[in-house]
Amino acid sequence: MPDPAVPPTPPVPLDALLARADLGLRRIAGPADPAVVVHWAHTSEMADPYPYLLGGELLLSAGVHVPDGAGAGYFDAYVSRIVAAGGAALGFGVAPVHDTVPGALVEACEMHGLPLVEVPPRTTFSAVARALWQLMAQARTAELRRVTEAQQSLATAAARPDPVPSVLQQLARRLGGRAVLYGPEGTRLAGAGPEPGEEVRTALAKLAEVVRPPSPGHLRTPLPEGPRPPSAGHTRASSPGHTRASSPGHRVGSGPDAPAGSPGDLHADLAARPSSASDTVAGVRLVAHALGNGEGFVLGTATPQRDAGDHTIASVAAVLLSLLTGERHSGSGAGRSSALVRLLLGAAPAEVAPLLGGDRWRVVHGRPDGRAAPDPVTASALGAALGSSLVDVAGEVVRVLVPDGRAVERVPGWTLGVSAAAAPRDWPAADTQAARALARARATRAPLLRHGDRPTALTDLVPPAEADAHARALLTPIEQSPALVDTLRTWLSLHGSWDRTAVALDVHRNTVRQRIARCAALLDADLDDPDVRMELWFVLRRT
Repeated sequence: MPDPAVPPTPPVPLDALLARADLGLRRIAGPADPAVVVHWAHTSEMADPYPYLLGGELLLSAGVHVPDGAGAGYFDAYVSRIVAAGGAALGFGVAPVHDTVPGALVEACEMHGLPLVEVPPRTTFSAVARALWQLMAQARTAELRRVTEAQQSLATAAARPDPVPSVLQQLARRLGGRAVLYGPEGTRLAGAGPEPGEEVRTALAKLAEVVRPPSPGHLRTPLPEGPRPPSAGHTRASSPGHTRASSPGHRVGSGPDAPAGSPGDLHADLAARPSSASDTVAGVRLVAHALGNGEGFVLGTATPQRDAGDHTIASVAAVLLSLLTGERHSGSGAGRSSALVRLLLGAAPAEVAPLLGGDRWRVVHGRPDGRAAPDPVTASALGAALGSSLVDVAGEVVRVLVPDGRAVERVPGWTLGVSAAAAPRDWPAADTQAARALARARATRAPLLRHGDRPTALTDLVPPAEADAHARALLTPIEQSPALVDTLRTWLSLHGSWDRTAVALDVHRNTVRQRIARCAALLDADLDDPDVRMELWFVLRRT
């Protein structure tokens, strides 16, 4: 949890405020440290401002509180109270009370290491506060832009053929440091970015042990030597080398009566482990994140400095890696991998279907409503919306295999065509059904169309073998031209609409007219006759 006294906006370096030429501020005492940052500005004329400061302020004063004849003792006490309250710097306004900054105040600030800034008569305290908030807003905008760009690049990396190394490479580049993925046994599985020294590598590996959740077979694993993180909340590092850890939850089912290896014991160990921890070693900031898949994977980062947004960027990477490592080592992920291997080695779809978790599936064809072709990330998003990870990008169409028991509903921003439920041997036919349903959906501007959602029809009473034989005989003149067959089927399904058929087939309307005229000639049929259309529709549905 962040310190509630610290505002959500990023701090501003004092040097950035001093660089504002319109303010004319000048540092006249204290350290010229670029690391000094200001969280806010506060004006006070109290002789003891300590009770009114939260820490990190640029305290502004015109010296109204300074009594006549005040000496070094007064200013020493005044400055020491500001430092004790955690004030970042003191801004002293020249005029109307004092013509110059008191020399004793300059000496006291120099002695206590508090930056002292002279505010010229032409600059109001309101102008200083306004400039500070402007700089904070600029820093916040830059931070949000940096985080957004990092999120996009990490998501793109997660969709690549080698997602884990790609995510680590992007994370290391965005943080300007080293990113490492540790396995459940503490081994380094992958890394990216400049390799740090041995001291830093060892410290990061130990920090990973602080947050690694135990597996049921490795209960009561002691934490590394050093301060044990609390079961809830966090501790703030007060000096380099002091670990900061944060952990949700509380201890559950632990105690002298809880047997080792019991569920309560596991819960207790999980609660005792923080979800993240940080440390600083040799001037390098170290952070470890336990991945949320519960498999014991840990993400570690080592960066030379801490920039605004680093924690958010690393958290996004941790979520993506949790999904990637969880899928790779989950039962469903192993089943899909085994199914793919068997298919590549020549197995039939019917043999590998049980590995995917179901006997009957629906094929869904989806096309985004925008003009842009779907990318792997967009396709994965559609799969997630439909509850399936079996996704394929085929040009401008995304194909998804969905278990029969899972409902397929409308997805905003997509046009969908859904097949009837089919066994593995009928998946090619289901794929064709979904493609046709999508074509009709696009032509009729419907967000979703399903194949076969209708009651029993008169044509269902005809024996299938006789119907198939009649269909083959009637369509013989055009069966060698798939384009003619598809055009005739689509044209009939859209009630003879030239424009909608052209949209569904992605061809010009004149092409549709030419193909239909060719069909009429080859079939020697009057396609304006409703009886002819009905019979052709009947036989086309058998193919």
